Amino acid sequence: MNILITDITQLLTLKGPKAARISKNLSELSIVKNAALYIEDEKIKYAGKESDVIKRIPKNDKHINIKANGVVMPAFIDSHTHTVFARPRLLDFEMRANGKSYLDIKKAGGGINRSARDIKEASKKILAQNLKYFAQKFIECGTTTVEVKSGYGLDLINEIKMLEVVKETAPVIPLDMIPTFLGAHSIPKKFSSSKEYLKYLKDKVLPAVAQKKLAKYVDIFVDDGHFGIDESVDYLEYAKKLGFIARVHCEQLAHSGGSYVASMVKAVSADHLDFADSNDIKRMVKSGVSAIFLPASNYFMGVLKYPRARNFIENGANVVLATDFNPGTSPCWNMQFVLSVAVNYMKMSVEEAIVASTYNAACVLGVNNSVGMIIPNMQADLVVMDVKDYREIAYYFGDNLNKITIKKGRIVYDKSNTF
Repeated sequence: MNILITDITQLLTLKGPKAARISKNLSELSIVKNAALYIEDEKIKYAGKESDVIKRIPKNDKHINIKANGVVMPAFIDSHTHTVFARPRLLDFEMRANGKSYLDIKKAGGGINRSARDIKEASKKILAQNLKYFAQKFIECGTTTVEVKSGYGLDLINEIKMLEVVKETAPVIPLDMIPTFLGAHSIPKKFSSSKEYLKYLKDKVLPAVAQKKLAKYVDIFVDDGHFGIDESVDYLEYAKKLGFIARVHCEQLAHSGGSYVASMVKAVSADHLDFADSNDIKRMVKSGVSAIFLPASNYFMGVLKYPRARNFIENGANVVLATDFNPGTSPCWNMQFVLSVAVNYMKMSVEEAIVASTYNAACVLGVNNSVGMIIPNMQADLVVMDVKDYREIAYYFGDNLNKITIKKGRIVYDKSNTF
């Protein structure tokens, strides 16, 4: 049924060109006060001043009427998650609380390799149940599109298993999931070197993922203790020949050259970027590589160093925020919390953080022609927030301020269950 939303204190339309918002444009929300919007089928039909919208609706029209009494904005788009996993890494959590570093935990058998052992033991049924549960949590917090990585399988059978769980679960949940193959996440013990493992991925796994059409992107972890610069460039160039779009995990643990890899292969994004320097930033901008920041991971790991968001913004980078939801370093599905961390620790404005977690994220995932703005003919993916002023979304942290989530014109979450 069609939906009319009235009594909107601030409608954040994000109206503008269908391209990533950079520099000063990153803070443009195109706000309409005292607004309303009308949804017909899956799309936004009208959006603007309440008096103008109501005039355009036929008197005998049948629709659901929602009184927002708060802010309405595009639903969040989470462009970096590891949402398929078997169980939380609670032992890693305890070790970190006792002062152990990321690499200490990895050397002790924890980290990514612990999740890989869990994936091998888990059935597709269990993984699908977990994915459905996490999907509901994303939806409750106002996210309607997520990127989902593999990367805890680390062999042909289990990487395929993870990606098939995403593909098979997608039709039964109201959350769009865009898959990424991250086989190059860590080096399994049975391989003598990163070179040997990457050869295995190129020979056996990448062709199978491509043949089954299980992923849009290919990602690699370029950092200390993982994969090097030259071999990563070679691997991603090979993946691109198979039709994949390149992405890179980089500069999280140290300044290791991963952003250089991203620029060399013209990856769609470089993610983390805690240790990226000015030369990295300029190179990324020149190559058209988007910067995805994952500050919830820094927060959870107790890391004091955050990406230099202001430098990226001032140099004209496409800046994006995501949760990095995963079982080891960021068990956070709430983008509202990410906004708060970005504002308080990375000195982004609230406006910049909102655009970075909605429309700019849509640009990275290639879905910006349908979601990320609230204007006529765009898909109706939006949220009703229990705040009168959009700045409260980043101000009040530790709670879910979302009241209603609408996906493709359908209410998929309602905190009150009444209108």
